Amino acid sequence: MSVSWPRGLNLLLAAGLGMLMAIPQGAIAQDHVVTSSDIQKDLKAASDARKKQLAEVNGFLGTKEARTAMAETHIDYKQVEAAVQSLSDEDLARVAARADQAQKDFAAGNLSDRDLLLIVLAVAVIVLIIVAVR
Repeated sequence: MSVSWPRGLNLLLAAGLGMLMAIPQGAIAQDHVVTSSDIQKDLKAASDARKKQLAEVNGFLGTKEARTAMAETHIDYKQVEAAVQSLSDEDLARVAARADQAQKDFAAGNLSDRDLLLIVLAVAVIVLIIVAVR
């Protein structure tokens, strides 16, 4: 059993399907779950957080006491500084939190100079190990 369609209807159906396939899918679906401005805001916030954390760690490791401690133990400050720059966001956040806590404890008098120097050396070694493992 065969259905015979008029030739004009076949051409019309083929042209209609061809035009439907030519429409880009992006033109049909205009609603996005996340707007580009939201993505830009999130990227800027992440970038600002990273800059703040880099400043915290570099500030902590750049103190006179920290540089002296690293020099006495033959740790190159420039190498540590470069290693800090290459840390992942998660690792940088952890190191920045430790550096911030150490500075707060030292300012509150909970740490002696010797304790602070040991923490500085530990942070420097941790940074170098993280970078070496990658």
